[in-house]
Amino acid sequence: MENKKKNRKDRNKSHIPFRLNLLFFIIFLLFVTLITRLGYLQIIQGEEFKAEVERTESTTVRGNVPRGEIFDSRLRPLVANEAKNTIMYTRGSNTKTENMAQVAGNLAHLIDLPHTSPFQDDDSDLSERDLKDYFFATNDEMMKERIEKHTTENNISESDFSYADQLELINEAEIMDYSDHELKAIAIFTKMNSAYALSTVNIKNNEVTQDEIARVSENIPLLPGITTGTDWDRIYPQEDTLRSILGSVSSESQGIPRQQLNSYLAKGYSRNDRIGQSLLEAQYETVLRGSKSTSKTETDHSGDIITQEEIFSGSKGNNLILTIDMDFQDRVDDILLDVLSKRRGLNESVYAVAMNPKNGDILALSGKKIVNGKVKDDSLGVISNAFNMGSSVKSATVLMGYMDGALTLDNNTIVDTPMRMKGSNNISSVFNRSGSVSVNDITALQYSSNIYMAQIALRMGGYWNYQQDQGVPIDYVDTVDKMRRYYSQFGLGSETGIDLPSEATGQKSTPDNAGQAMFLAFGQYDTYTPLQLAQYSATIANGGTRFAPKLVSEIRETNQDTGEVGSLVKEIEPKIMNTIDISPNLMERVQQGMYQVVNGNYGFAPGIFNSAPYVSAGKTGTAQASYWGENKSRQGESVTNITYVGYAPYDDPEIAIAVVVPYLPNQNTGTVNVDTSRKIFDAYFEVGDYKNDEPTTDEIPEDAGDPLEEE
Repeated sequence: MENKKKNRKDRNKSHIPFRLNLLFFIIFLLFVTLITRLGYLQIIQGEEFKAEVERTESTTVRGNVPRGEIFDSRLRPLVANEAKNTIMYTRGSNTKTENMAQVAGNLAHLIDLPHTSPFQDDDSDLSERDLKDYFFATNDEMMKERIEKHTTENNISESDFSYADQLELINEAEIMDYSDHELKAIAIFTKMNSAYALSTVNIKNNEVTQDEIARVSENIPLLPGITTGTDWDRIYPQEDTLRSILGSVSSESQGIPRQQLNSYLAKGYSRNDRIGQSLLEAQYETVLRGSKSTSKTETDHSGDIITQEEIFSGSKGNNLILTIDMDFQDRVDDILLDVLSKRRGLNESVYAVAMNPKNGDILALSGKKIVNGKVKDDSLGVISNAFNMGSSVKSATVLMGYMDGALTLDNNTIVDTPMRMKGSNNISSVFNRSGSVSVNDITALQYSSNIYMAQIALRMGGYWNYQQDQGVPIDYVDTVDKMRRYYSQFGLGSETGIDLPSEATGQKSTPDNAGQAMFLAFGQYDTYTPLQLAQYSATIANGGTRFAPKLVSEIRETNQDTGEVGSLVKEIEPKIMNTIDISPNLMERVQQGMYQVVNGNYGFAPGIFNSAPYVSAGKTGTAQASYWGENKSRQGESVTNITYVGYAPYDDPEIAIAVVVPYLPNQNTGTVNVDTSRKIFDAYFEVGDYKNDEPTTDEIPEDAGDPLEEE
């Protein structure tokens, strides 16, 4: 019995060491496996993992360069660039906002930047959204917990919880008490956060001091993505001259307008690039923009920028050389200011255009307008404002009559006698209110016969035998359409082709009686712009070739050594819009009619031009119109527009002009249209008051008072 107990006890003792040994053996195998795996990872794959941690990527980043500048025909700057220091930030491909916030905090010790809180000032530099963005970036873990809690409690997915909704989880009390240093950091962070991946934004580019540049440069290692450089501002050395047609450039904060974003991005632009927004700046954007600088940017595995090396410094945009000589332009501006200094009635503006009839070059383009008692440049009004022009269009009417067959050399005499028509206003000519006078194409222009022009319109409608006090049986809609097609060949009522965007073409109403076709024939129905009138004048002057008005004559590069205007890139060739299909002898008859207006024995033009040392031709215009100017309480009132078209020298024209003085009183409009034209010709030929001297015009005071008070 005792032996059995002993054997059982021995068997139990033998199992315990075996189990312990098995356990130790298993542990040993696990340690061997672990050591083997660690050795494999460190020895075999160690370099691979180290490379992954230290992995960097090289990316090309493009930077802005100065725009090309704009010069007059003698290379005097109209639009220039003013260089200035700037502190910039280039955002990495995967840079986290908390990293940007840290850099912003470091930079805030080195530079100054406006940084008032919305809780301190209604007109603050920062918005409540800016403060919340910064709070989110500097409290990332806290915000993750809040978002998780909110989405769980409200049973919504985080993907459906927008960033704007997430910002609502930040209490106002949490963002009210930022220190001055923190507010400055927020201002910097806000600018940094506006950059998208691998794009560059200006942190500060106004009034950057040399001390700030030095401090930032010394601390670049602590400021990943921050660099210093040079930025530019558009300046206007000629101040207000031509300002309204030179156009504008968007700011960096404006960048590319949303509606144009896709087209510009496809051309290699960045979202915050400054682009030409209007007029010349917009028309020649591809010329002025330049070639962007190129930098090789190295980022680490987190997307933060490590180094940035410039590969190509970029090249400034090419320069525009205008057809305008500033000396002549300034004189025309002064002449128009003189007109406004003596304005009467509701007159508040005046316009003048001078063109080279041989190629379409614009020699001067001027508009002056009084707004709120102050004189403003309104050169843009030359292409955007349209008026009834009156008898100055009659040369086109006579040529239209010949082109349509309403006139022939054997049948071009018409008796001028007042017309009384059923269903329309009566028509008469100023020189002949009650009698009967025979006139031909030349004398009809010299004496400015309304009847002659009205009869041309009737003939074009198929009605050759006018009867007093009777209705006029013509298809007036068809007749007006046909007349407009002829007028458009001279530029009246059609696009002129000027190298500016969005020009107006005037107002064309649908006629409702035959009388309106006749009024159209002497400039009392459709409206035209001053530029259209000038193009028409130039077309008559050169014998029938309609050139597109041209503001830019050349495109030139910038000399990299001197910074001045460099070699020729492109010469802008004249553009022919169309030619008038008429024989030279008929064109000469119309030119002779315009010669008689200025050099004959009727009207006031001969008395004004008789002392000129050059021979010119021209045509005056007076139109009854309605006021549609700045004073809304007076809109719709009856006024008179007076105009003039002309060219000189008569036998070999160098200059063709148009002058428009709108909204004068109906009585005693005076001769300001012809006086102004004489002065413009004198200024161009540098004779009279303009011979080796500045023009003698009265200066209009800067504060001109109320321009809408009648005398």
